[in-house]
Amino acid sequence: MCAGLAFSPLFAATAQAHFQELIPSTNVVDQTTGKDVHFDMVFTHPTDMGPTMEMAKPVQFGMQVDGKKTDFTDHLVRHDIDGKQAYQADVTLPRPAGYAFYLEPQPYYEPAEGKYIVQYTKTVIDAFGDGSNWDQMVGFPVEIEPLSRPYGLWAGNSFSGVVKHNGKPVPFAEIEVEFKNDGSVTLPNGSFSTQVIKADANGTFSYTTPWAGWWVFAALIEDGTLPTPDGKENVPVERGGVLWIKTENPAKSSN
Repeated sequence: MCAGLAFSPLFAATAQAHFQELIPSTNVVDQTTGKDVHFDMVFTHPTDMGPTMEMAKPVQFGMQVDGKKTDFTDHLVRHDIDGKQAYQADVTLPRPAGYAFYLEPQPYYEPAEGKYIVQYTKTVIDAFGDGSNWDQMVGFPVEIEPLSRPYGLWAGNSFSGVVKHNGKPVPFAEIEVEFKNDGSVTLPNGSFSTQVIKADANGTFSYTTPWAGWWVFAALIEDGTLPTPDGKENVPVERGGVLWIKTENPAKSSN
């Protein structure tokens, strides 16, 4: 009985981890893929393949290239997943460059945790072998600055980054890690749903991805309060700096 009680809170915590998805059809654009990139935006539990949460229309969705931002919020198309609202968009990349795509969602009130969740989400795409600006920051309140190039990664590579809050490194920040499960991975138990790591005294963290796929890092910081939907009280706001990367397996040679 005691062992069961000790395990239950941990399982509940991992089961409730929320992640804002911002997943492009490719993170490396070339002649084979073409210039058009499709984006899926879902608020869900990627490792557990759900449940999906209701996602209000984002505050902003756009891209940054060479320090210049372009807003694509008007490109967003609503669609439903499991009866919950989500979004898609299609964007054409005009030229060779390093593109940072970013998404700011509306605050999501989670009554079970007594707080709002805002996940400032980013992913980086390289177009036509440009290879530049893969570490660019878009100016979110909480954001991960890549120390490893976030594309062209093999499965088993280590990825490193720095957690920043208002532009400054966050010592010992907590980072949650999950992957986009397509059903091919069965978890031994609930504790495997969300990996949890901590940054060092300089806000730097590293994680080795064990297999190929889309991986997400969410650095979580409580910052400020907002009134509950009924207006009866103010509750904390958990602001997350979220970064999606993709790792690949080598193609098998025909020789």
